[in-house]
Amino acid sequence: MTRSSTESSNQLCKPPLFRFAYCETTMKALLNPEHSLSIHIINQRNITRPKLHASLRFVPDLWIRRQCCLTARATLDSATFDQLGIPESDIKNPAVSSSYRSSKLPKPNETVLEAQARVCTGPTQTRPLNEDQAFKVLDTIFRSARGELKDEEEVSKAQLGAFFAAMTIRANAFPEATQWSEGEKRAMNNFWPLLVRVLPPDVIFIADPEGSIMGAGSSVASQYVGNCTSEMRLVGALREILAGGHLGYEEVQGVLRDVLPLKVEDDACSGVSESLLSAFLIGQRMNRETDSELKAYCLAFDDELGPPPVADVRSLTHYGEPYDGNTRFFRSTLFVAAVRSCYGESSLLHGVEWMPPKGGVTEEQMLKFMGANTSLTPLQAKGLLEDDEVGFAYISQHEACPSLYSLIGLREHIKKRPPLATTEKVQQFVRARGKEAIVAGFYHEAYEEPLLMLMKRRGVHSGLVVKGEEGALSMTMRLRSANASKGLPVNYSSGFRSLSMASAFEVDGMSCESFNIEVNAKDYGFEPTDTPRTDRSVSKNIELGLAALRGEKGPAYDRIVLNAGMVDHLLGCDGAEDISLALDRAREAIDSGRALKKLLNYIKISHKVRLLLNGRKSESLKNALACRDEAP
Repeated sequence: MTRSSTESSNQLCKPPLFRFAYCETTMKALLNPEHSLSIHIINQRNITRPKLHASLRFVPDLWIRRQCCLTARATLDSATFDQLGIPESDIKNPAVSSSYRSSKLPKPNETVLEAQARVCTGPTQTRPLNEDQAFKVLDTIFRSARGELKDEEEVSKAQLGAFFAAMTIRANAFPEATQWSEGEKRAMNNFWPLLVRVLPPDVIFIADPEGSIMGAGSSVASQYVGNCTSEMRLVGALREILAGGHLGYEEVQGVLRDVLPLKVEDDACSGVSESLLSAFLIGQRMNRETDSELKAYCLAFDDELGPPPVADVRSLTHYGEPYDGNTRFFRSTLFVAAVRSCYGESSLLHGVEWMPPKGGVTEEQMLKFMGANTSLTPLQAKGLLEDDEVGFAYISQHEACPSLYSLIGLREHIKKRPPLATTEKVQQFVRARGKEAIVAGFYHEAYEEPLLMLMKRRGVHSGLVVKGEEGALSMTMRLRSANASKGLPVNYSSGFRSLSMASAFEVDGMSCESFNIEVNAKDYGFEPTDTPRTDRSVSKNIELGLAALRGEKGPAYDRIVLNAGMVDHLLGCDGAEDISLALDRAREAIDSGRALKKLLNYIKISHKVRLLLNGRKSESLKNALACRDEAP
């Protein structure tokens, strides 16, 4: 993905926009419904540009004393924007999930991205382009390759790789209904003789690797081997993928370890071709990954930072929410983790601040907005898990797996989810001395069994997959609609649990119990309700969660209780054999105020644990230097 130097200079020349003028104390707004957090536009000449994500200053004692909820209102007036000549799209509001996208990431071409959404998907989901759409896309690519499109209109290398990989796989391996439409054929026949003159060799290779689809340019494609050792391995793998084939475990891991982390210099990647890498990632997803391929993605970077630390806790549940967040509904897992910690069930959450394609609300955004430290290492997270005042932790992929984190920009330009979107949910950045479990959300039925397979491969004692709203792992309170689509319903859950202290990977089928269930909240005494809408609002999500932890009854409260108690029950946690008792235990954790206090403690102690560890490192360095000076 490239971005011209003029874009960077234009960004520097733009006038600063606004700054956040917080109320007398930000914590009053966060913890008191009567107060609100306001964002004011002030005299443009005196404005200083804020950091993209303005963190809230934390006053821990005040938070714990007040026990109120968050209300954050952005009082940004459209008329004010007009007066200042500022497009509303330029306003960076940390209360909205889309604002967490890094401004350093170049944006993809929207025309081609829309086409990718249609064709970069599976054998039955692909929607071929009609003639007008195909002509428009190929004309855009042609003009971009000739240098006629600049900045955000330019079609990136990653987009070229993903789009042409999809076209090639459809031509070679897809069923007739999702192969090229007549309109696509006519458009390609018209444009390919022009494109072959302006496209780089790696893209020509992706579009017709064996010279059997396009005709013109076949000699370039058939002879292409890449420009370095890493690309040579990648090109060899792509010849198999673009024909609709699959790779072995070692082949996938070899490619990933060769090319990652991506090194970005001056907004462009150095090393491997982005076109080739994006074709590799989307191609494997379109071909529907085998178990071996998924295991390779899942385990490829386990040792990137060395062996994971082991927490001295009796039970640890790893939560694998979709990294790209929620765009519509309340995301409750952070608050569920606070509840479960009250009775000794430790939870480790992991994710990123912002991730395509959805770019929705994530745990990292919520924690950052509330003032927590979101840059914890696995070792620091271990300390929070072991701390009786906290008992849960969050780890960012940025800290735990830099190689995979380096792909975020590329993933936006691929448009559709790559295999990593599945496997990154099944990670163990910290291990436990006691029992371990993994919970993950899914949407497409084809990934139910592969996720459970990966959990067993991880060696945990129990695993659970939930078909939640938006593919998340939280169960909803609403009744199943009579008009629901075919297939597995929302709240369908399946999993396994070991009947001994041995992990599911170590025991035979007789010692590992499998289950599946469609959870109906009404069966457990809950009043059916619709899931609260948050619509990308980080602040609204926090407001709902904190109100529930204060004991305010309603849909958010019930959702947190159901998901804490039901997960405990299905995973076979101690004291949760009776589902009624498990739900009562979760309610008591909230109504007593303990769950809210755990969350507030996390925000406070997440900063202290980092300082403590840094202090220890400084002391160790000081001692080492002293020993060196004393040495003869």
